[in-house]
Amino acid sequence: MDVIWQGVKEGFFLILSLDQELVSITVLSLQVSLTALFIAAFLGIPVGAALALKKIPGKKMILNIIYTFMGLPPVLAGLLVYLFLSSRGPLGEYQLLFTPTAMIIAQFLLALPIVAGLSARAVMTQRQEVYDTAVTLGATRRQAVWAIIRESRLGIIAAITTALGRVMAEVGAVMMVGGNIKGKTRVMTTSIVLETRMGNDSTAIAIGIILLSISFLITFFIIALEKRSFKDDSSIHIV
Repeated sequence: MDVIWQGVKEGFFLILSLDQELVSITVLSLQVSLTALFIAAFLGIPVGAALALKKIPGKKMILNIIYTFMGLPPVLAGLLVYLFLSSRGPLGEYQLLFTPTAMIIAQFLLALPIVAGLSARAVMTQRQEVYDTAVTLGATRRQAVWAIIRESRLGIIAAITTALGRVMAEVGAVMMVGGNIKGKTRVMTTSIVLETRMGNDSTAIAIGIILLSISFLITFFIIALEKRSFKDDSSIHIV
């Protein structure tokens, strides 16, 4: 316990001193993970909603594939991206391997099925009841569909939060396609592994504290937006 407590104290000292390497690692981690999450949400939410609301040939098979890929092993995702971006792969000419772009692609592959799959489930649970109510109140089909999506936003937010946890905690895929290169592709999770192996417990703990703090703050922000959204809706209904 003494070793852990000492590591925590030294870790907080590194944070308060704004260690430059620690800052650069944190900034790069946020850039990679939030970019991957944004792209996954931008594509995944419409795909999930469309699968839940429309009659599409092979819909059940598509959903089963998405649900399967929600549990895609990170190392396998990294391997797929590595094969595509390596010099012998179809995208090798772009020389993206061992760059932040490759890490974003790997995290995007992990986040997209989660956002799409959970968004589809969220919309499905609200679909019929909300649609019938909206139509009864005189809404058009487009208005009814929008009402379903609005009522499903709690589940969609949960999908985004789950995907955020997935990408923020990822190690294997980003290390495989990023290489954990100092000053270029080293992020918080890969730094924790490296520093622990080198015996730098305080640095590893400092990075871990930052990682947990950032995840907490982002989740808190998302929940605050969610509560504000429901409060605004309540105000509208009262009026």
